[in-house]
Amino acid sequence: MTTESDTFEAWNVYGAHQLARGLELPELDRWDWGLLDIGPGIEALGDVNGLRVLDLGSGLGRHAAYLAARGADVTAVDASPTQHRRALARYPDTPGLHLVCADAVAFLRDADPYDLVYSVGSMPYLNPDRLLPVLANGMRPGGRLLFSALHTNSDGIGPSTELMPRPEILRLPGTTEDHPVNMWVLTPHLWEGLLVQHGFSMEAVTAIDCPEPDNHVSYRLYAARRPQAT
Repeated sequence: MTTESDTFEAWNVYGAHQLARGLELPELDRWDWGLLDIGPGIEALGDVNGLRVLDLGSGLGRHAAYLAARGADVTAVDASPTQHRRALARYPDTPGLHLVCADAVAFLRDADPYDLVYSVGSMPYLNPDRLLPVLANGMRPGGRLLFSALHTNSDGIGPSTELMPRPEILRLPGTTEDHPVNMWVLTPHLWEGLLVQHGFSMEAVTAIDCPEPDNHVSYRLYAARRPQAT
């Protein structure tokens, strides 16, 4: 079984590989949650203008920059130094965008509360029992959490029915080189139970399925809220 530290190292290798390739990806022309041009887009977040926003596992930072251009004050956090270097090189001085290299849990312990927290495919790499308690405390009452999570992998293996991680594969782009990563690939029922346990209310679960019959990859978009104080 891989661990969170193994997964961190895999993403560091991924970032170094992408830096060495020097490939310039285009800016987003449409927001996605895991599969290009499939499923809901930025409308799932609502109006972000003036909001204090946190991107968990921001990678290259394209989603965070997309929101900053729409008036949000976005902090983009990624634990990998090489992924952080990629983002800094691409967005050295973007208004409204703050790039941070840190473990998300450690960062949230000292952060001021956010209006909106989102993650495009990255939350399942962190132990939810480690992340969700500090995440709930790092959001203002009434704040929203949206994250996409792997539901079915490319081999057609669906979500786990037990609250435990499993090994998945991170492939380096342009190669056949695979690296094991640790992921919590859970049923919607388990995700909802975790969210409720840590002080959130579930609002919606949206299926993001690939329409190609030979592509089994599927995600779920989870929308939750930290309730208003009573």
